[in-house]
Amino acid sequence: MSKPKDKPFGFFIPYNSMLLILTLFSSLSFIFYGMSCLRSARMIAEFKRFNLPQYRKLVGTLQLIGGFCLLLGYNFYTPLAFIAALGLAILMLLGIFTRIKVQDSFMITIPALFYALLNFYLAYSFFLVLQKN
Repeated sequence: MSKPKDKPFGFFIPYNSMLLILTLFSSLSFIFYGMSCLRSARMIAEFKRFNLPQYRKLVGTLQLIGGFCLLLGYNFYTPLAFIAALGLAILMLLGIFTRIKVQDSFMITIPALFYALLNFYLAYSFFLVLQKN
């Protein structure tokens, strides 16, 4: 699959460059948080607080897979990037529901909301690229 064409995207940043920057930001964030989820005592405590300790390793693994697939998909196979971005967005929606369930404040929920919106945007962008090919 080809990469998106370089069209203007606000603030004089070409669309292709902005898509690359957002993809790198999201994928590296999820790779970092996936590793943290698997190894960090803080994340172990968080999943216990959520009353979901049995899902910590699954969530961390899905974050790692999603982050790597987002990178690989952007560079080599756009359908993989689309699936990864959509999967990460859904994972973040589940994170938002979890934060609501445990009655976390809106401020604590903002990162999950941000990453959900970011990855829905990336999925939409990759979908548009696929439609043009």
